[in-house]
Amino acid sequence: MCSDEIFGGYPWYRDEKIRATYGFPWAQSTEYRSTFLQKKLRKKLDGFHFVDSRYNDAVNAASKLEGLSAQEARMREMVYLNMNWFMQTLLDRKDRMSMHHGLEVRVPFCDHRIAEYLYSTPWEMKNLNGREKGLLRAAMADLLPESIVKRKKSPYPKTHNPEYFSIVKGMLQRILSDDNSPIFALCDKKALKKLLDTDRSEPWYGQLMTTPQTISYFIQMNYWLEKYNVEIHI
Repeated sequence: MCSDEIFGGYPWYRDEKIRATYGFPWAQSTEYRSTFLQKKLRKKLDGFHFVDSRYNDAVNAASKLEGLSAQEARMREMVYLNMNWFMQTLLDRKDRMSMHHGLEVRVPFCDHRIAEYLYSTPWEMKNLNGREKGLLRAAMADLLPESIVKRKKSPYPKTHNPEYFSIVKGMLQRILSDDNSPIFALCDKKALKKLLDTDRSEPWYGQLMTTPQTISYFIQMNYWLEKYNVEIHI
């Protein structure tokens, strides 16, 4: 963990279109997300302004030396964004999953000395041989089997099995059938119903969070609201 952030392993590092697009590269669907909010909330909350302000604050905080090319300056911003935003989600997830099972997981690539050194490493070196984490692969070439060094990146968690999609759809349908489901205090019921008949390829978040994982997100939200008896007053 953290190797993708500092060595440029994520697809948005290497996708010129995403790289040039304004906003957090792993979450470019603010408008789509807002459609799930209750209409009263959409009128009351300015989600677009909030996302924009957080993004601009982060970009402006990224350290960039004078004289860098436009591409190199952007890559510094990308590293800063990923380490200070995207990685935080993964670390939290990792910590919760491992500690739930009594495991203490170490993340050596999060060592500040490695992160600080790699921050200013030129992108052409990180992208060595046109591969994600090319520099890391080259550095490990004499230490690991070739099959590992050249192995294609496999992000987690993956839920390819169509049965997963079927299961989460059934769970959301049960939530929708109960008018007292707490999620309706936040989310529009019609939008959630529409989600059941959707197969959206654009991720809600990250690389893999398409429709099945988005449905799961709302299931978890409802579970949390129900378990802790959260009351929402708008």
